Formats: sequence, C-alpha cells, structure tokens
Amino acid sequence: MALLDKLNWRYATKKFDTAKKVSNEQLNTLLDAIQLSPSSAGLQAYRVIVVSDPKLKEQLREAAYGQQQLTTASHIFVFAAETGLDSLYVKNYIDRIAEVRGIDRSTLSIFENNINNNISSQTEDDKITWNKKQCYIALGVLVSAAAEAGIDACAMEGFDTAKFDEILGLKELGLTSAVIAPIGFRAEDDHMSKAAKVRKPKEELFIHL
Repeated sequence: MALLDKLNWRYATKKFDTAKKVSNEQLNTLLDAIQLSPSSAGLQAYRVIVVSDPKLKEQLREAAYGQQQLTTASHIFVFAAETGLDSLYVKNYIDRIAEVRGIDRSTLSIFENNINNNISSQTEDDKITWNKKQCYIALGVLVSAAAEAGIDACAMEGFDTAKFDEILGLKELGLTSAVIAPIGFRAEDDHMSKAAKVRKPKEELFIHL
C-alpha cells in the first residue's frame, strides 16, 4: 500500500528546511483532510489555528521550551479544544445537519437530546478533556495526510498551554490549546531523518481475541 510506504517514510521531524515552504495548494489539502476528520457525535468541538507569521512562531517557540521545529517549520498547526461546549453549540450543529442534508430538523430531536444529556452529565473539566481527545483524532489525520502528500510533520505536546493560549488569544475565543504539529520539509542535516524507525513488534503490540 502506498500509505504504508508513506508512513514508513515519515518521522517526527526535528528540524525543517527554512528555505522550503508548504504551498497554498498543499496547505488546503491538509485543511481538507482535517475538516473530514472523524469526531465524537460529529461535533468537532475544537478549532485549528494555522500559524505562518514569523514573529508569532518565535513567540510560540519560547513557549515550547525553545524547540527549533516551531521556527524552522513552514506552518504550525495548533489544535485547540472548545471550553464552552453547551446546548447552543449543539443546537448550531443540529441546525447545520438539517440544512446540509435537507431534512426536517424535528427528526433530529432524539439525537440532539442524547448529545445534550451526555454533555450535561459532565463537569466543565470533563468536557474540555473530551474535546481535547477529539483534537488528537484530527491530529492523526493531519499527520497521515501530510505523509501521503510528502510533507513532514512533528506531533508535539511539549509546550506551555497557558502561554500558547495567551499568545494566540485563545481564551477570548473560548478555546484552549491541546496539541500542536509544525509542518514543512525536513532539513538535510536533521539527524533523525536517517534513523531507523523503532516500533513494537506486532506480536507485542496487537492482541487478537
């Protein structure tokens, strides 16, 4: 499979080639892939900030403990979870379903009630944790789509969430950063690009019942 070849090719890029930039066409392909990511109940209770501004990247690098990926990358994807998931958010989602599918909204009332019941049973912290988990699903799609397109990426949790939120103004948007992924093209002198991929053997990773 071509995808398996691409997944073998990819690695967590530690240094990008600053002279090579992801084109608008390539970027839009990745955005399309993220947009099509699965999420619980289809809510997509997150947003994705795409950073290309050099000054912002410098600030984010400082908030990521100086890791060079953030300033050598072409773009940085910041997956940010919704912090105010409520019945209004659900209402807007149900409205969109009815409009896109051209169906009577009343036929979706049971689905809407089920979602609201699930949300109301959770604490605010639980809801944010749930939303952050959805960010990781979208991240996985991004990493795979980037590999398929021959674009390098590095999924990262090593950053100060509070500082990222402040730099990007996420609190005012009802968001909080969950995980990030700088993307671009690997530098020739990134030593990790030549390292053998290390994974658990299948007999240790998988349990067949």
